[in-house]
Amino acid sequence: MLSKTVTVNNQAITLEIGRFAEQATSAVLVRCGDTVVHVTVVSGQENPALGYFPLTVDYQEKLYASGMIKGSRWVKRDGRPTDEAILRSRLIDRSIRPLFPAGYMKEVQVVATVLSYDSQAYPEILALIGASAALSLSPIPWNGPVGAVRLKDDKLDLVVSGSKEAIVMVEAGGNEAPESDILAKLELGHQEIKKIIQAIEDLVKQAGQKKEVFVKPEINPEIKTQVLAKTKTLIADLIDQVRKSQHEKTADHGLAEIISACVADLPEADPKQIAEIIHEYFREILRHQTLTKKLRVDGRKPDEIRQLSSEVGLLPRTHGSAMFKRGATQALTITTLGSPNLEQLIEDLEGETSKRYIHHYIFPPFSVGECGRIGFPSRREIGHGALAERALEPMLPDETEFPYTIHVVSEIMSSNGSTSMASTCGSTLSLMDAGVPLKKPVAGIAMGLIFKDEKTYVILTDIQGLEDHLGDMDFKVAGTKDGVTALQMDIKISGINFNLLKEALASAKTARLKILDHMLKTLAKPRPHLSPYAPKIVTLNIPVEKIGELIGPGGKTIKKIIKETECQVDVDDDGRVVITGIDSFKLKQAQDWVSGLTREFKVGEEFDGKVVRVEAYGVFVELFPGREGLCHVSRMSTSYVADPHTIAKLGDILHVRIREIDDQGRLSLTCLTSEQEQQVAQNRPSSRHSSFRRNNHRRYSHRQ
Repeated sequence: MLSKTVTVNNQAITLEIGRFAEQATSAVLVRCGDTVVHVTVVSGQENPALGYFPLTVDYQEKLYASGMIKGSRWVKRDGRPTDEAILRSRLIDRSIRPLFPAGYMKEVQVVATVLSYDSQAYPEILALIGASAALSLSPIPWNGPVGAVRLKDDKLDLVVSGSKEAIVMVEAGGNEAPESDILAKLELGHQEIKKIIQAIEDLVKQAGQKKEVFVKPEINPEIKTQVLAKTKTLIADLIDQVRKSQHEKTADHGLAEIISACVADLPEADPKQIAEIIHEYFREILRHQTLTKKLRVDGRKPDEIRQLSSEVGLLPRTHGSAMFKRGATQALTITTLGSPNLEQLIEDLEGETSKRYIHHYIFPPFSVGECGRIGFPSRREIGHGALAERALEPMLPDETEFPYTIHVVSEIMSSNGSTSMASTCGSTLSLMDAGVPLKKPVAGIAMGLIFKDEKTYVILTDIQGLEDHLGDMDFKVAGTKDGVTALQMDIKISGINFNLLKEALASAKTARLKILDHMLKTLAKPRPHLSPYAPKIVTLNIPVEKIGELIGPGGKTIKKIIKETECQVDVDDDGRVVITGIDSFKLKQAQDWVSGLTREFKVGEEFDGKVVRVEAYGVFVELFPGREGLCHVSRMSTSYVADPHTIAKLGDILHVRIREIDDQGRLSLTCLTSEQEQQVAQNRPSSRHSSFRRNNHRRYSHRQ
């Protein structure tokens, strides 16, 4: 066994090899405090027929790492990965993928498993560091290592990975973080990253395996000349078509036709080589055009945003809806409001947690004019939904102000680049249409890059699908007019320097403000009232010692309230009661019921109550739902009453006064004024009066 320890952000991280997984291509055990993550890398067979690099990254969180057993009574095995685990898998993938050589087609699988968790270290960062170390130690060709850190404060939660020279990946959530703060944090993080890289390089010197030599197969120059001679004009015509069309598949369909025709004309040539030559030439022409003429695929200037359009209130029965369109990218976003008990419960290494704002992103195949699978969300859909969720979350009202569970769904109706940012813009409008009092509206933009060298590059604002495919960066920035709320950067080159990042952030802010102006013309502020189809919520605060009375034995009381009023009643441990219902009258009924059950009565208070029970010795009067008192027959009238039925019947309304409250909280009522009671007392023999009171008290206690 061999180990190396490095101190990062005042925490010691230890990399150890040789303890586990001897049959893996490479394996590293990473430890920080009591958090332990095991990472393996395995190299498989080459499969050129796939047409893409088959890299798989799986990040696994085992509940045993936190000393937990799965809560389900029927299933105890750790199941499919949580959304958070999938996001962490993507975090690793996006950091390591750009550093594999172009054309490498061997299968590579990275598996990171959290074995122990102390709630202090960030296991996803340890997993990323472990993946970098394992790849560096392995014979797999890879232009690493990289390091990663997570920096978190009140304004910014930032994950950054990078090489010694540049930044490779960024993922962040912020509470209106200024661009200057983001850059400062990136630079700080990069200094820590260099320490990690040095430790990995030291470990490689001691135990690294000899790297596989990979040379990308060369294309026959004669075949290339023949192919281009037949297709240059066709490709030029296709570029004109792409410029006029807004649809993402125009280029794909056109290239497929050109390739098919060329393969028929050159039967002796390898069809795969023909396709590669045509795709590469198409890519080079468009990139050269952008770099030299500052002219983009669709004819826009580098900083130009596509045409914007938006609408709200499109769907009559939903609680809020909005459509946001940028070029051919269109998102329909729907907001649904629910009671607090509908919040999502999550079981992970932190135990059982919950969240009240849930954003789901759906990318159906028809959005790009294709046939495809409908069903479980892809990793990409989970990632895009999480990004849009992160962008809006800091601007949501506090739960005490707006106690609803909020579910937002973004349906992508058409896609041509930056659908996640269209979802963010559409979500803002949909939430405002639903009457959610956002602190500030949020917009998002995707920035791109065509890079030749540090002096020759073009930053692109609002990239479309083809530019994402041909370019070198996808940099999504979301925020308000005052700062950034979410950030995500992926690249296809080895790294991005800080000057370029600074320029990209500045351009993104300019674009974000323009988009916000457009959105506010559609809907200037949240609607003052909720949809009539949205549930209504009333919040009460009751004394903690009254919670038992509200719930009742075995939940009998609260269940009765829920059944009779058709409202949901939720009680927190601190005495906060949230009542949710559709019907305003029933909501008020439930509110009065809860208020009455927990109300502190005082002697002398007067009420108009309903008679709910008539006995020989008096009537029981309901002052509030669930709160009754006894009005003895002797206090129903100044004259003698032989039968209480002659004075009151079930359902009658009696004006009563609280005469006495005993030590058990039971209420003694009277229909008489104080003067009338004194008069009755003077006319009644004292001995008989005492005996009557004792006998009645026994009967009242028995009934209660």
